[in-house]
Amino acid sequence: MILGRLNFKTIPIKESIISFLILILCILFLFLIPFLLPFIKKIKKYSSSYDHKKIGKLYLIFSFIMLIRGFVDALMMRFQQILSLNHEGYLSLNHYSQIFTAHGVIMIFFVAMPFMVGLMNIIIPLQIGAIDVAFPSLNLLSFWLTFFSIMLINISLLLGEFSKIGWLSYPPLSEITFSPWVGVDYWIWSLQISGISTLLTSINFITTIIKCRKKNLFFFDLPIFIWTCLCSNILILISFPILNVLITLLFLDRNFNFHFFTAFYGGQQILYLNLIWAWGHPEVYILILPSFGIFTEILSSVCYKTIFAYKSLIYATISITVLSFVVWLHHFFTMGSGCSNNIFFSITTMVIAIPTGVKIFNWLYTILYSKKKKTPLFFWFIVFIIIFSIGGFSGVMLSIPNLDFMFHNSMFLIAHFHSVIIGGVLFGYLAGLQYWFPIIFNKKIYDLLSYINIGCWFFGVLFTFFPFYLLGYLGMSRRSITYYNLYWHKLLLISFLGSIIILISIIIQIINLFLNEKNNSFNNYEQFFINNHIINNKDFLYKKFFLKNYFFKVKHKKSFSPFFISLFFFIFSFSVIWWIWKLSLISSIFLIISIILFIYE
Repeated sequence: MILGRLNFKTIPIKESIISFLILILCILFLFLIPFLLPFIKKIKKYSSSYDHKKIGKLYLIFSFIMLIRGFVDALMMRFQQILSLNHEGYLSLNHYSQIFTAHGVIMIFFVAMPFMVGLMNIIIPLQIGAIDVAFPSLNLLSFWLTFFSIMLINISLLLGEFSKIGWLSYPPLSEITFSPWVGVDYWIWSLQISGISTLLTSINFITTIIKCRKKNLFFFDLPIFIWTCLCSNILILISFPILNVLITLLFLDRNFNFHFFTAFYGGQQILYLNLIWAWGHPEVYILILPSFGIFTEILSSVCYKTIFAYKSLIYATISITVLSFVVWLHHFFTMGSGCSNNIFFSITTMVIAIPTGVKIFNWLYTILYSKKKKTPLFFWFIVFIIIFSIGGFSGVMLSIPNLDFMFHNSMFLIAHFHSVIIGGVLFGYLAGLQYWFPIIFNKKIYDLLSYINIGCWFFGVLFTFFPFYLLGYLGMSRRSITYYNLYWHKLLLISFLGSIIILISIIIQIINLFLNEKNNSFNNYEQFFINNHIINNKDFLYKKFFLKNYFFKVKHKKSFSPFFISLFFFIFSFSVIWWIWKLSLISSIFLIISIILFIYE
């Protein structure tokens, strides 16, 4: 057949909720067309520009769009669980399984990663006094690859299905025998495109930091944010090839019977687990290290003083970078790896908490005896330190194999993960966006809305995820679709109310980003130019170059080649998912031609 497995039956009409959503999206698109027409020129201008600031803004916009998408999935899960006491709820098992898989994939790959890359794109060149990133063309290519990977994962709503076996797609469930339809293939190719994009970005940022610094700006004069970005991108460079190779092996397993992970044919399922977590746990530190750098910058600015023990913060960051590769096996203490392995990885997991503790004490000593200014940025730090510390304490508990045997695969684990990722990563990026908002958009966010927003985030996260600790202690397993325990229902109801508070905070956050006052002068940039009486201030060194960079008019090149490379890669991936082999052959030829033209361009 010309269209392979693709036909009208692939549209999930039987799922009433998905059908309703498709109808709403079509109506919304038709309604928005007249309003989008005036922005076509601006979209064209942004989509072909090599300007790092424009590319960074595009990353931020799409990360917020996907934050809404991912949160809707989370809200649907919470609503399902409060309705499913002695009842099937309102979601089918098929749809519910897709939702919890898509939620994890979207929040990590298409919210946190683009948010991080967007901030890095804008701030790194400014802080090191560079005109742009080292490879502006690769920067634009990375964005378009990310964009089309987002398109691919969202198309799974309309055509076929998404993966139903969790966001890491463990075999044997991800093998063709147990997942014969296209869900896992969507997962494979959306992550493959996104992984290649992230890998190119890391090469770009590492080269930018090492080779494009201003003259006489030495490594131990760099802001902490630059150090954390450098270490984060080194982690990406080492760990993401593992992911790209691994999902290629899974693709070969599913489609060409290679059986790398099929135990019946001599493969090893534990090999997949080792490799996925050899990437997966460094990924946590990839996300959280830039957040640490952001809060270091914020505290130094808010407290009107240099950060306490600058070099110890650098050494702690490097220690986390190295140790993050020797903790992955704590994710499967219960799988019979042996006593020696469990002891080793338990100790390394506890040891990695030490440099994180060093950072916390550095921040606290910076605040001590300082003339701190009570701004929303300071309260972002307070909220972060409370929720992240609790998530860290629960992580130390899970590092003990005996306790991990009790809490493994329970709601306790979900509470720990979300406390760390939301409290540590998302709060850091939101605080960074607010801190650098005058630089990015030349506007100022209203403080009152910021205080309300911070309060809603704090209480929303508390009410949503801290009942999960109790649910895990009481034996509720993660991803449960039905249950028969009335006490669980009460805790899940509290969690759902917390999710509503988070919804309010997201709405306030978006309103706050749109309702802002324009800066007519640089007098409002006080957080970037304070503390001039301190000599050799490491955290403020980049201020010398800020105005020069901001007004430095660079005529950036434009090109549509990155767009066409990403488009043909997207078409190739889509055609392989649906076994449209002629289209995949044609698109691969055009992909190779566009890459060659891009190189010669």
